[in-house]
Amino acid sequence: MKFTIQNTDINSKARAGIIEASHGKIETPVFMPVGTQGTVKAVHQRELKNQINAEIILGNTYHLYLRPGVDIIEKAGGIHKFINWSGNILTDSGGYQVYSLASNRKITNDGVKFKNHIDGSTHLFTPEKVIDIQRSIGADIIMAFDECPPYPCDYDYAKNSMNLTHKWLDRCIKRFNSTEKKYEYEQYLFPIAQGSTYKDLRIQSAEYISKTNSFGNAIGGLSVGEPAEEMYAMTELVCEIFPIDKPRYLMGVGNPINLLENIALGVDMFDCVMPTRNARNGMLFTSRGVINIKNNKWKDDFSAIDKDDITYVDKQYSKAYLRHLFSVNEILGKQIASIHNLGFYSWLISESRKHIIDGDFLNWKKKMVKVLNKRL
Repeated sequence: MKFTIQNTDINSKARAGIIEASHGKIETPVFMPVGTQGTVKAVHQRELKNQINAEIILGNTYHLYLRPGVDIIEKAGGIHKFINWSGNILTDSGGYQVYSLASNRKITNDGVKFKNHIDGSTHLFTPEKVIDIQRSIGADIIMAFDECPPYPCDYDYAKNSMNLTHKWLDRCIKRFNSTEKKYEYEQYLFPIAQGSTYKDLRIQSAEYISKTNSFGNAIGGLSVGEPAEEMYAMTELVCEIFPIDKPRYLMGVGNPINLLENIALGVDMFDCVMPTRNARNGMLFTSRGVINIKNNKWKDDFSAIDKDDITYVDKQYSKAYLRHLFSVNEILGKQIASIHNLGFYSWLISESRKHIIDGDFLNWKKKMVKVLNKRL
C-alpha cells in the first residue's frame, strides 16, 4: 500500500491524496459505502461502479462470518469474486458488534463471546480468530479487533476498554504477521484508537497505535451518541498525533456536515450506513438541502431530485414519481433513493477534494454546511 498526499488546504488541515491498494487506487478524501453482508442494500455493483464511482466498499466481519460463512467465501475465491466486485474492500473487525450487541455478548481478556442473533448459537471472537476470519474473507484493508465503548461511559470503563483494545491490537499484529495471505493480493491491517471522549486517553491511544507503524490508522468509538463538538475535539486531537504520511480513517461517521468538518481536521476515510438507511426511509440529501420525499409538497413536482447542473443527478426520475413509489411502497423507490444519496455523497467528497486541491476548501465548506442544514 502506498499513500501520497497531493495537496493540503492552506486554511485547514484538509488533505487530498491517493491510496494505492491491492485492487486499484482510492482518491481521498473518500466515503466508503457500507455493504454489511456482501451487498450495499438496494444497490447493484454495476451502479456502485458506474454511477457512484465507488473505489472501495465495506463488509462486516461478524455478519459475513455468520452468513454465508468463511468456508463459502473461500470456495468462491475470496470476497471480491464472491460478490463480483473488482474494487477495493475493507472489513471491520466485529468490534462495533461488541458495542451494538451489548445484550448478547460477554467481554473477557481473551475475547468476546457472542450469542448469535440469528439462531442463538454461541461464538467466541478472539483477536487471533478475527484476523483468521478476515484472512479468509480476503478484504484489502482489515481492521484490528477492538472494544467500542458506549457513550457516555465513566473514565475507568473507558480506560480499561482502551487498554484491552491495545492488548488485542498486539495480538492481532502478531497473528497477522505470522499468517500468510490466502489470495494473490496483499492485505493491510489498520489499528483503531479508542478512549471515548477523554482527552488523556485519546492521546495515549493515538500514540500507542501510531508506534505500530501500520499502513493506516483509524479512530473508533465516535458517532455513538456524543455531541458533535466532542467528536470534533477528539478527532482533532488524534489527527495531530497520527503520522502525517498514513491515511486516517474515522469509523462510522457519515452525516454530511460531520464529513466536511472532519475532513477539515485531517481525516481521509469515512464510512456510514446513513445515506442508504435514510434513503430507504425517504430522506434525500441534495446540494440545496435535505428532502423528505414522502411529503405531500412533492406530489406534483416533476423536477429532478437535485439541480440539473450537478453531475451526479439522475434526471430520469422526478420528485413526484419518487414520492409516488414511496407512497405505494414500491421497492424501486428505495433503490432510486439509495443510489441518489450515495451519488450525492460521492459528489460531496469529490467537490471537497477539488476545493482542497484548489486551496479554497474552508470557505466552500462553510457555505456547504449552511446549505446542508436546510430542510426543503
